[in-house]
Amino acid sequence: MACRILLVEDNPASLELMRYLLHSGGYQVLLAGNGQEALDQLSHTLPDLVLTDIQMPVLDGYELLSHIRASARTRGLLVVALTAFSMPGDHERVMCAGFDGYMSKPIDPETVLDEVRHFLDRGAAGTALRDLD
Repeated sequence: MACRILLVEDNPASLELMRYLLHSGGYQVLLAGNGQEALDQLSHTLPDLVLTDIQMPVLDGYELLSHIRASARTRGLLVVALTAFSMPGDHERVMCAGFDGYMSKPIDPETVLDEVRHFLDRGAAGTALRDLD
C-alpha cells in the first residue's frame, strides 16, 4: 500500500507541481488548500506525512500544527513545513514550533522525493522506537 501524504498548499501552481511529483513517486496524495481544509481531511483520514505550507489563509501552518499536536488522534503525525521563509532564524522557529522537519521552497524537483523519503524513514524509525516503550 502506498504511503499517504497530505499536501497543504494555497498556491495552485505549487500544489499541482508537488502533487505531480509525489504521485509520480508512488505516493497517494491528499490535497488541502489551507489549514482548515487539512483539519477536515484529518477528521477522517490519517496520512503517513503532512507537508504543509506555513503562510496560508484561514489557518496557517503554525495554527494547523497546533491543532494537530493538541489532538490525541493526530498528535503523533509526522508534520513537515514546506515554506519559502528563508530569513535567518526561520528554520529554528519552524523546528521550535514542533514541526518534524523543514523543506524550502521553491522545491527542487530533482531532490524532493529523496527529501520526502528521508522524512518518512525517520518517522518510521521514531514510531518503531516509540512502540518499544
